[in-house]
Amino acid sequence: MITDIRVGHGYDVHRLVEGRKLILGGVEIPHTLGLLGHSDADVVTHAIMDALLGALALGDIGKHFPDSDPAYAGADSLKLATHVSELLIRSGWRIGNIDATILVQAPKLAPHIPAMRQNLAAALSVPADRISVKATTEEKLGFTGSQQGMAAHAVCLLMKESI
Repeated sequence: MITDIRVGHGYDVHRLVEGRKLILGGVEIPHTLGLLGHSDADVVTHAIMDALLGALALGDIGKHFPDSDPAYAGADSLKLATHVSELLIRSGWRIGNIDATILVQAPKLAPHIPAMRQNLAAALSVPADRISVKATTEEKLGFTGSQQGMAAHAVCLLMKESI
C-alpha cells in the first residue's frame, strides 16, 4: 500500500560550444557543438536528478556534486544519477515515473530517444516504460532557438510503500 507520494521538478541549462561532445541521456549525439559544463553537461540527466532530489527536499545536484570539486570534472552524469537513485532507494522511495523534455533547435533527437530512455532507466534502476524523454524546438526563439544552449525540464513521481 502506498503511504506517501512526492512530485519533483527539475530544470537545467548549458551553453553550446565547439570542441565538446554532445551527451544527452548518456548518449553521444553527433553534432558540431557540445554542452559546456564541469561534468559531461548532460542537461536532461541533470534535470532528472534535480527533480528526484527536489521531490525529497534533498537540495540540488550542485549541493551533491559541486562544480568546485575536481572529482566531478568531466563526470559521467549517468553515474551521478545512479548515486541519486541509491539515495532514494535507501530512504525507502521508488520512482513511479519521470517525464523529461529537452529544449533544442538542432540536432534532431528522435532517433536517439530510445537509447536515452534505456540508459536513464538502467542508471535509475527502473523499467524504461517509467521514463519519458521528449524533445521540442522553440521555433528558433530564445537561446535554445538560436542554438546558444540547450535546456531540459523534468518532473517525477516518487512513491513510498508501507511494510
